[in-house]
Amino acid sequence: MAAQGLTHGPLGPGTLHLCVDMQRVFGPGYPWVMPWMERVTPVIETICAHHAAHTLFTRFIPAARPGEGSGTWKRYYRRWAEVTLEKVGVDAIRLVPAFERFVPPARVLDKHVYSPWTEGRLDAMLAGSDIDTLVITGGETDVCVLASALGGIDRGFRVVLVGDALCSFVDETHDALMELYLTRFTEQLEVATAEEVLETWR
Repeated sequence: MAAQGLTHGPLGPGTLHLCVDMQRVFGPGYPWVMPWMERVTPVIETICAHHAAHTLFTRFIPAARPGEGSGTWKRYYRRWAEVTLEKVGVDAIRLVPAFERFVPPARVLDKHVYSPWTEGRLDAMLAGSDIDTLVITGGETDVCVLASALGGIDRGFRVVLVGDALCSFVDETHDALMELYLTRFTEQLEVATAEEVLETWR
């Protein structure tokens, strides 16, 4: 399904690029590899190159050992024991090389769950700022991007997903979520291309 574009007008000075979980652990050679990561990386890189000082990278930090975590996360990390830090090593949680050069001035926010909002640090970072719009890229479309977008919507931010800068592990659920974004959140969420974002974000 095609992007509907920036239906609520150009992007203003209160825009933040939120790049979700573009880390080595989701790349080639790891159990969580996102097949499209390499395809969308150059697109995201272009946005970062234009707006590095207004970019925030999130990083998903797995549990240290199998079975750690609260509630159902214990079961999750028994199932995914091979991606705990003692198995993959701390190098795996680094940003992919294409993005490390943007930090600083870009910032990094670590999180231990899907949403960057749950643990409170993102709210604290944005408190008192003029940020009113989130331009979201990264992965996965149907997991951490979803959690990031819904948290932004709940807080009243204008949320713009960059359709050609999103990736996932499963094509079918990526497509299903893109349809959901385009049909159920029309007043609070827009899906645009990277070209349109760059043309209107000055």
